Amino acid sequence: MTVKEYLELIDKVIENGKYKADWASLSHHKMPEWYMHDKLGVFIHWGIYSVPAYGNEWYSRAMYDPACREFEHHRKTYGEQKDFGYKDFIPMFRAEEFDAEKWVSLFKKAGMKYVMPVAEHHDGFAMYETQLNRWNAKNMGPCRDVVGELKAECEKQGLTLCASTHRAEHYFFMNMGRTFESDVNDEAFRDFYGPAVYCKEFHSHDLHKYTADTYSPGASEEWLGDWLARTCELIDRYQPSVLYFDWWIHNHSFKPYLKKLAAYYYNRAEEWGKEVTINYKHEAFPPTVATFDVERGALSGISPSYWQTDTAIGKCSWGYTTDNRYKSSRQVICDLVDIVSKNGNLLINIGPKSDGTITDEETAVLLDMGKWLEINGEGIYGTTFWKQFGEGDVNTEGGYFSDGDEKQFTEKDFRFTYKNGSLYVFQMRPSQTAEIKTLAKHNPHDYLIESVELLGCDEEISFTRDGDALKIKHNCDFANGLPICYKIAIG
Repeated sequence: MTVKEYLELIDKVIENGKYKADWASLSHHKMPEWYMHDKLGVFIHWGIYSVPAYGNEWYSRAMYDPACREFEHHRKTYGEQKDFGYKDFIPMFRAEEFDAEKWVSLFKKAGMKYVMPVAEHHDGFAMYETQLNRWNAKNMGPCRDVVGELKAECEKQGLTLCASTHRAEHYFFMNMGRTFESDVNDEAFRDFYGPAVYCKEFHSHDLHKYTADTYSPGASEEWLGDWLARTCELIDRYQPSVLYFDWWIHNHSFKPYLKKLAAYYYNRAEEWGKEVTINYKHEAFPPTVATFDVERGALSGISPSYWQTDTAIGKCSWGYTTDNRYKSSRQVICDLVDIVSKNGNLLINIGPKSDGTITDEETAVLLDMGKWLEINGEGIYGTTFWKQFGEGDVNTEGGYFSDGDEKQFTEKDFRFTYKNGSLYVFQMRPSQTAEIKTLAKHNPHDYLIESVELLGCDEEISFTRDGDALKIKHNCDFANGLPICYKIAIG
């Protein structure tokens, strides 16, 4: 099917469907119950950029930018960009160790409930089979339909397949290659490097400032139509239960196309009998149309609308690099607890190596999460927020790119979730005593407390309650320093 034929199909589906291409209609779409229940998913940044494994997953842009260290690294390592361009990494991307069954088995053991591969990153290389982009992993490189294999394995093992597309930003992404002699200027590869639109607003590091502005220069109608068709083809081929977008779709030029995209996706989901949602950043969608996402950050309080954090185990890059540094298991688990207490989900990223193996560091964090969730998952899965998210002096700074350092929680910091008549209280730094001031007796919002148990501990827990706090004592030893969870039956 051509782009023109797809655009005609999109209009037809919207015309005959429940959801129309306007915010009023789309605002009636409901947040998926499974999504609010499951809380935790794995993000996968894997593509050509894992071959150079240098800098970060933006290597495809930075290698053409004289202001970036990747520019000189590329020349010293591979040669000048006119002789060895980004396209020349494709034959080196062989994925010879990629095993979808092993990946999904690891994710399941880690307690992940949904799986979000990056179907196409800003570099324009599709990790799935498509009729609309010859530069794809089925035709080149691995010669495998990566998304398709993950979908099949997710269905076998009971996980939910989602998909991320960063195609929108490819409009300008490789444009610094326009500023000197490089293969980006070779028309034979235009369908890979994209229009690579160059203007002062999209120059080097100025890009971040200007693209954050909704009213900065937008994309052409030709590009927007092509983007819409490609995204809808991805929807139809793989029926993802969540569709994730990166930042630039909030640009003014995308707005009419976003309405069509959402209407098409939600109408298709009605046909499939699936509950779906869209992840977005900034102000791309009104809050009741899709799910707000905070990249590498969080919120400082409970959100009335359901939301998500996407962040990575790797501190320096979403994709694999040889010198990446990694978060501790404790930091990731504390982030999960904090986010869930504030009515959100955590989408935690890994960056596999080019051969398809997952790093030892990321594997260790995933397995630690799984072990912890085997004990404490009752206070995570299927819960909702309580009247307040927590207690204590340590909190997350709200906003994007604010989760680099581990929060210095103490035994006086708690986070709350609620389910089925029980309050789950996470002590963020474990101790054999706990004083929870929020649950003091005769406070203005008093509950009767019928029982207290400590998840993962078989002994009977003793507690007292006075006007200062609920005071708990136990003898269980939690040497790993990870948060512990009290299940408190309230009446």
